[in-house]
Amino acid sequence: MTVPLRKTRWMLPVLAAFLVSTLSMGEIAAQNPTHEAGPGWSQQATLRIAKEVQKRLGSLPDYNVFDWITYGFRDKSVVLRGYASIPVLKSEAANAIKGIPGVESVDNQIEVLPVSMIDNRVRVGVYNRIYTQPVLQKYNAYQGTARQAIGPGLSIARMAGGIIYDPPRGYNAIHIIVKNSNVALYGVVDSESDAAIADMQAKSTPGVFSVDNFLIVPKPAPKAPKKK
Repeated sequence: MTVPLRKTRWMLPVLAAFLVSTLSMGEIAAQNPTHEAGPGWSQQATLRIAKEVQKRLGSLPDYNVFDWITYGFRDKSVVLRGYASIPVLKSEAANAIKGIPGVESVDNQIEVLPVSMIDNRVRVGVYNRIYTQPVLQKYNAYQGTARQAIGPGLSIARMAGGIIYDPPRGYNAIHIIVKNSNVALYGVVDSESDAAIADMQAKSTPGVFSVDNFLIVPKPAPKAPKKK
């Protein structure tokens, strides 16, 4: 399983000016704080399009803790990458971007993960291991197990297709990508120790073959120089 480098930045061919952002349950965390204009757009247009892309991807109804989407610009195209736990999310993401003024095309490279009940069990296990850890509960809006986050009873969607069709609700800062029992963690956490704990919890989940930890710890803003 390979999506990007540790900071989810990826270089596109013929990319003169570079922008990548990461999407987390309705919140976009920019990985490159400087929005440089692409070769086909002015800087002002690039900022406008970036803001609209973030807004539209953040409102996708099927995006959840078991998905991860990144985007970048190439010429006048938006390039989407990442993972979708259900096939419809890939097309939803592309369709959401196509109507943005100035965007001529969408290069949709999102990978649809295989449908697997074994992977679904791994998703539930890793989710519960991570989000029931007291130190990590602050990254989970519901602060409980997958069952508590979903609610009582079995929905028709969950009975038919597993947890990916009835995922935990609300904001979850640590995203869990599972492919053939291999796990990758994405998102932003407050400290290296939190990232290490999440990694350890995922690795200790029964059925997990391997874990790639791509969690980001933001660097503190540089202090302003003292006035003499």
